[in-house]
Amino acid sequence: MSHKTSPASSCLFCNLPSDREIIATSALSFAIFDGFPVSPGHALIIPKRHVANFFELTADEITDLYSLLQEVKDMIEARHHPDGWNVGVNVNHAGGQSVFHVHVHLIPRYANDVKDPRGGVRGVIPSRQAY
Repeated sequence: MSHKTSPASSCLFCNLPSDREIIATSALSFAIFDGFPVSPGHALIIPKRHVANFFELTADEITDLYSLLQEVKDMIEARHHPDGWNVGVNVNHAGGQSVFHVHVHLIPRYANDVKDPRGGVRGVIPSRQAY
């Protein structure tokens, strides 16, 4: 199923509300804390260019994005001291994407935040998480 993406003019990340704090920025990307965090410190790293699909980013954008991801990870680590991490990108509607502007989730994980963390991101399909 194809999903029609919204234009930049109606994009949440292209028109960030003034009360949203940008926690880090680089030449091609910026980072904010997630508005609906799954754990303390959950952040989003977002390319400045409006593009919906991660696989349509340029090599320079990916390099910049991952550089900023490391910077934000270090900041969250110093502030929250997590025990682990999940890093993820949802691509297209079937992949769970609900905001159609690329963003990478950086999710700090903490000991005992779930009963059994094995399988990590495999949990997007709960019946396939345990192996």
